[in-house]
Amino acid sequence: MKRALLTPYVQKDLGVVIFKPGRELITLFGQKRLLITVVPEELEKLPSGAIPAVSQKLVDDKRLGDFFKDERVIKAAGGRSGLEQWVSKLPACQWGKTADEYHDKNLTVHPYDGSFIRLCWHHEAKYREMALDEFWHIGGLNRATWVVEMIRKELQIPEDHHVSFHELCWWAFSKGIIDALPDSAARKALGWKAQPAIESEGRESDIQPEFSPHEVLEEYVEQVNAIIALRVDPEPPESFMLRKKLKPWRNEKYTRWVKSQPCLCCGQQADDPHHLIGHGLGGTGTKTHDLFTIPLCRKHHDDLHRDMLAWEAEYGSQINLFFDLFNYSLGVGVFASK
Repeated sequence: MKRALLTPYVQKDLGVVIFKPGRELITLFGQKRLLITVVPEELEKLPSGAIPAVSQKLVDDKRLGDFFKDERVIKAAGGRSGLEQWVSKLPACQWGKTADEYHDKNLTVHPYDGSFIRLCWHHEAKYREMALDEFWHIGGLNRATWVVEMIRKELQIPEDHHVSFHELCWWAFSKGIIDALPDSAARKALGWKAQPAIESEGRESDIQPEFSPHEVLEEYVEQVNAIIALRVDPEPPESFMLRKKLKPWRNEKYTRWVKSQPCLCCGQQADDPHHLIGHGLGGTGTKTHDLFTIPLCRKHHDDLHRDMLAWEAEYGSQINLFFDLFNYSLGVGVFASK
């Protein structure tokens, strides 16, 4: 069921009210009857346009404020370009503190404090050089709403359901960024009580030591997240042969993990585990070891195979990108010793 938040233009002399729903919502007025009511408090700050099926409560959770700002979280959700594109689809100017309520019909996206705000040309020209608390609030709300919406879509949660705190934690775990959760949020994920305030006076025996919640979470991640269990053979039979026939190392589980990571070029969800080419690796009709792979979206994967030199001039050496990924995979526990 579609719902919309619209601004009424009252013509008192004629006794009529005019709404401007736009193309996406005009079908609402094809119904025989509509229910019109006052805006509830929880929807007051939403821009005009279609109302989401539910208002995601996690957006307003103050414990997650730093989580939504974290660059790794933004990258995992689709990158800053994805956030900008999402804001660009908002149907109306988000500036509401205007006495005359005038808004230009043309809209733009205004970058602010690591996020983006949907403004009409009038307000963007008027306030773009200013540092306003209202911009900080709107930008933060847009960023948090976008992250939660991307989590909802990736986890295939229906629009009429809230994304739960533990679903958010699972998403962060799957992206290898569980440590981005603030201390208070990490405590909630573990079911711990809030950290008690430190008394200015007291006995040393009253102090109850405890592990850091992040250390405990990271220990859980290390236990669950290992994708490859290493086994070292110091004397492999092949090494004793006079004419050694090298075989490419294959591990579908590892390449599947690489594919689950964001593209190293644009931050969007990767489509392929790219096997490194050039630099003495790979060859015609052959692929190098599955270990020597990096996550790329289909566009940047095609671009790389089309012109390797131009691609590396823009995004850097494949070797350097591989070592960055390999260092990260070791750090988050993709590889574990037997």
